[in-house]
Amino acid sequence: MADGKKFIQEKMHTMNDIIKYAEICQDNTNFDPALYTKYNVKRGLRDLDGKGVLTGLTEISEIRQNKIVDGKTVPCDGKLFYRGYNVEDIIAGFPTDSNFGFEEVTYLLLFGNLPTADQLEDFKSILAEYRALPDTFVRDVIMKAPNSDMMNALAKSVLTLHSYDDLANDISIENVLRQSLQLIAEFPMIAVYAYHAYNFANRHSLFIHNPDPAKSTAENILLMLRPDKKYTELEAKVLDIALVLHAEHGGGNNSTFTTHVVTSSGTDTYSAIAAALCSLKGPKHGGANVKVCGMFDEMKASIKDWSDEDEVTAYLEKILHKEAFDKSGLIYGMGHAVYSISDPRARVFRKFVEQLAREKNMMHEYTLYENVEKLAPVVIGRERNIYKGVSANIDFYSGFVYSMLDLPMDLYTPLFAIARISGWSAHRIEELINAGKIIRPAYMSIAPERVYVPMNER
Repeated sequence: MADGKKFIQEKMHTMNDIIKYAEICQDNTNFDPALYTKYNVKRGLRDLDGKGVLTGLTEISEIRQNKIVDGKTVPCDGKLFYRGYNVEDIIAGFPTDSNFGFEEVTYLLLFGNLPTADQLEDFKSILAEYRALPDTFVRDVIMKAPNSDMMNALAKSVLTLHSYDDLANDISIENVLRQSLQLIAEFPMIAVYAYHAYNFANRHSLFIHNPDPAKSTAENILLMLRPDKKYTELEAKVLDIALVLHAEHGGGNNSTFTTHVVTSSGTDTYSAIAAALCSLKGPKHGGANVKVCGMFDEMKASIKDWSDEDEVTAYLEKILHKEAFDKSGLIYGMGHAVYSISDPRARVFRKFVEQLAREKNMMHEYTLYENVEKLAPVVIGRERNIYKGVSANIDFYSGFVYSMLDLPMDLYTPLFAIARISGWSAHRIEELINAGKIIRPAYMSIAPERVYVPMNER
């Protein structure tokens, strides 16, 4: 780490020149946003009403946010379907004495059908067998070069696993499925071990627990992360539900679309998944729950009575006026690019959050979250002109859950990746089976044609 800082300091004289060149870049690469409207370009592949431009077909999941009433399309409570099954029905159908919901959903996403009891047990045994990293991988790849950013550590490790795979570039479906199952099983280990490695590098204690092949993904995350390996049944269950709700969300979200785009080029599984990880790392995508937690930490310090709706409302108004938190004017965790009336993931997650808050004696904090969820749409509707309704999204509660589970904030976004690798894998396989053309959208050039002037004439 020190060597890196020294290298940057030695190059500071060069940085002064780069700053000047950066100003040139900005001056010559900045055009009027009104040109998007003039040329009818769907900026961000979205219509003016926020609806995504149709770019592909999928059977893996579906998001519904509208319904037809008297021949007209009107917003409705959001619904999320995995392979045609309503996620709320899936979660309601999990056995109350089992923490294996994520494994069942992963099977469903990959293979298209719900597993029988025997099929699920066989599938879990396969994941358990793959829940191991190559010999010396933890020492040579994770421990020897610890990274302060767990998403970068995860992406680096995924790319390095290419070197340990004799069939790394084989994109036959059977080989890609094998690679996908290995990554699904290995992601929790890589993320947790990377966190421990960075802590150890900063003179904290080190402990590496091997996963238990008899336990679920959620249970193993808590087991490997905690020094005493202990957790309650409810803790594991709530974390499992979080993984289920984050496992998949349509083909149009940024990281899944990245998976489709990169896969269409014919590249290997490790490169495709690393690209998806890099997309998810972005604060506009996978890092939102960290922002929610930061916002609530400041709320707790600034609001005297968390149950006082007038005081909470006043603080939310300050956020919108760019007078509080990060001065962005955004109430994090509220609103979604697709859902308007409600996010089904937040809706189904809320009851599990309340259960955990009761077990942790954190109902006072939960009341604050409830008040913000209730009051923020009113404040936003009054202060802003918006084209659709605003409701809490999954990020609103997930960060709170992770904090109640004593999970380090450094692992919040990697936990998203641990869940979403199931969806990415399903979409990669779907792209390989059904596609044939490389995904290549068009960009319109608005640069004027110019006559080249030789150096000696300038």
